[in-house]
Amino acid sequence: MEHQVTRSRNALVLDGDTVKQRLQAERIATQSVVHVDWLRFTVARRLVPTPHVDHLFPLPDPGANAWDEKTRAQRLQRLIRQTEDCDSTAALQAFELAQAVCDRLGSDFTVLSEALKGHDFYKFRWSIQREGAEVGWVGYQASSKNSRQAAQNNTIHCNLYGAACTFAAPGWAAQLADLIDQHQGDITRADLALDFFDGLPGGFDSVVQDYKDGACDHYGKRLKCNMVGDWINGHERSFCLGSKESGKQTNVYEKGDQLYGPEAGSLWHRVELRYGNKLRVLPSDILRRPADFFGGASDWHTGLLLLADTIPQPEPIKCAGRLQAESVEAEVTRNLRWAMNVAAPTIAAAFQHLGEDFLKLVTDKQLPGRL
Repeated sequence: MEHQVTRSRNALVLDGDTVKQRLQAERIATQSVVHVDWLRFTVARRLVPTPHVDHLFPLPDPGANAWDEKTRAQRLQRLIRQTEDCDSTAALQAFELAQAVCDRLGSDFTVLSEALKGHDFYKFRWSIQREGAEVGWVGYQASSKNSRQAAQNNTIHCNLYGAACTFAAPGWAAQLADLIDQHQGDITRADLALDFFDGLPGGFDSVVQDYKDGACDHYGKRLKCNMVGDWINGHERSFCLGSKESGKQTNVYEKGDQLYGPEAGSLWHRVELRYGNKLRVLPSDILRRPADFFGGASDWHTGLLLLADTIPQPEPIKCAGRLQAESVEAEVTRNLRWAMNVAAPTIAAAFQHLGEDFLKLVTDKQLPGRL
């Protein structure tokens, strides 16, 4: 048992060292201290070229034996059985997008040859793999016929995990930015990570002090915070600012403890900024100039870059104002919900007992001010 535990710890340390080396090599290659650690984007189906079936299942080389052609036929039949209720055009377009993403990530990445069950309300997915493990996927076709998913059915979505971003070839993010622009895609999530391999100046507790001192305030507003981990003993701690719902959240955590375990005593701290598209439009340049967009989150984020010996040109991503039509529709929905849940019993009683006087209750009335 002790031998198994030792081997497990050794593998963990090796993995952590490998991740660290990859991140350090990327810094040198890209001249950026900020690393894109997660990426999600969506493209419209109609903008994705449809590949020929031979791209999915290449014809055997000249002179190949009959078994090669038989294998190809079996794969085609399996795909048809798996996706008998699937839009084949969407499947082929999604496969080509997955392949294009892999080409930009590097030679270590491949697309699994069989479509799998989808995630996040997509019915199917093509799995993007590295060394036999899934590190991302491209989803297509809505998982239900619900009217809310009608729009999703017309999109193809790519989700790249941190493992894909860490082990991708240098320059992958800028190449994917070009791919997204080519397809007029929308970035729905981008995580920007700033690593302090030797620890944050002032220690991890300096973040909490910054928060208390108001250094993390944005436009005079104190952000919500959340503390997770073993704060008593000072291990595996995480300090979150903002919220996913607002589309901008920062998580400061002890990356060394995550990769090596608390017993290793690693000083590695990571500041990870997650941008979402709920209230913002995320430009593709966030992949080309991640440090500028990291610094644009707040003056505090800019200060962290200065601690990392980087002078950014802060690029804020402001919240998009709601369209008037969307605001009116939302207010009407809230007003109707109030009428159904609160006023309905009174209205029903009035209709039953007031007789002709009921018309006086519901006619010649002004529209509520909020509408």
